[in-house]
Amino acid sequence: MALRLTLKPNERIVVNGCVIRNANRRQTLQIENTADVIRAEDLLDENCEPTPVKQAYFLIQTALIRADTRDTLVPVIQEKLADLATIFSAPVVGGVFEAANWVSQGDYYKALSALRPVMAREEELFARLSGDASPAVALEGEEC
Repeated sequence: MALRLTLKPNERIVVNGCVIRNANRRQTLQIENTADVIRAEDLLDENCEPTPVKQAYFLIQTALIRADTRDTLVPVIQEKLADLATIFSAPVVGGVFEAANWVSQGDYYKALSALRPVMAREEELFARLSGDASPAVALEGEEC
């Protein structure tokens, strides 16, 4: 089944490590074979605050974008995820296990998707520790 992407004006995606930017009109792309695809909005910035979950997310993101690094990164990713599994409790830890499962299957995009709720919980916990009653909310384009 083909992947159908509708791109907003000037939206970026990464396909097999190649950054592609849409023109100033809404466009639809159909990817008809297997490819590593991620929207720019799902990418962490390398200058983002290095929290434990964001470190794991960034490593998985790098494995997704740069296939040549996977052999080196997968053991490091699995170790980071194992460490995270000892930090969180149910049901959040389920997302960590799910991410580890997807990494072992080589589906890095689904691993990133599994970690997003864990990252949100981590942000909520850090916000509580810093005395902020509400979790940090990032504006579109400003997300780490």
